[in-house]
Amino acid sequence: MEDIFNQFYSNGALLVLWGALLFHLILPFPREAHPAIMWHKFAELLADKVNTNNSYQQSIISGTLAWMLMIIPMLTVVIALKPLVWQPQLFELAFLLLAIDWRNTDKFTNQFTAALAREDKEHAKMLLKPIINRTTQPLSQLGLGKAGAETLIMSYGRNVVGVLFWYAIFGGIGAFIYRMMIELARAWSPSRQRFSPFGIPAIRAVAIMDYVPLRLFALMVAIGHRAQAVFSLIKQQSHSWPLPGPAWLIVAVGAKLELSLGGPAIYDGKKSERAKLGGRIAPSAIHIAQVQKLLAWRMFAWILIQSVLMAIIYQGI
Repeated sequence: MEDIFNQFYSNGALLVLWGALLFHLILPFPREAHPAIMWHKFAELLADKVNTNNSYQQSIISGTLAWMLMIIPMLTVVIALKPLVWQPQLFELAFLLLAIDWRNTDKFTNQFTAALAREDKEHAKMLLKPIINRTTQPLSQLGLGKAGAETLIMSYGRNVVGVLFWYAIFGGIGAFIYRMMIELARAWSPSRQRFSPFGIPAIRAVAIMDYVPLRLFALMVAIGHRAQAVFSLIKQQSHSWPLPGPAWLIVAVGAKLELSLGGPAIYDGKKSERAKLGGRIAPSAIHIAQVQKLLAWRMFAWILIQSVLMAIIYQGI
């Protein structure tokens, strides 16, 4: 037992992982105070300056250059800072803490579920508005249920599973850059007309980063009850969603709990036709609580499996 503890302690990457999870559990970053909020606002200001071309090709070029202008200098700075830090594990811990976020998602879900349960649509819309890009005002009780479920699924998938996956590959810097890429894609989402096609390069970059972790997590969700039906629906429906990683995960959760997800959404007053995913049950408060429970247990399993794999790879236990 003592040997196992000593090996765990000597494995800096694994120690940082569990340290970040513990610190985040005790002292999570408030959403309003997170550096990603400032990053998001700066991205919108930059887009106002450079997203001025009417030509499709020129807009794509502008979006690519703007993305590089945001990502490359930040990546260069954080890499240059690493050798200057007296304790590398603390450096990794700081950036992983900045990247990971499930407590704010838990807080949102609890408040949102309570608002839906008492049919307080205005409060539910207020909770959703700062998190999603779609227009919340026209949402019905059914629309709120779908939007809340999709937000919960993608928040856990990206802000926890995706962050931990890229931490295992590239350390704290990789996890942090991935999180900033997500915020950049959200700020310039081409689902809003003013960022189409300017935001396509940012979305494509995130789609590449999401491909492996979200699909692996979707497979973990599928395992168990209704596994055959879930795999069948993933095969049938995932091609109709524009992003392959999120497609698998949303379909997997929807099929697992037989929830109706996807469908039309309104962005900046314009209706966008989206494929319908999952099952036929309209999500309500109790279903969102079920989604949270399902994903929480799967995330716990993900963390344990990743910890074992990191121990084997880095330490050879």
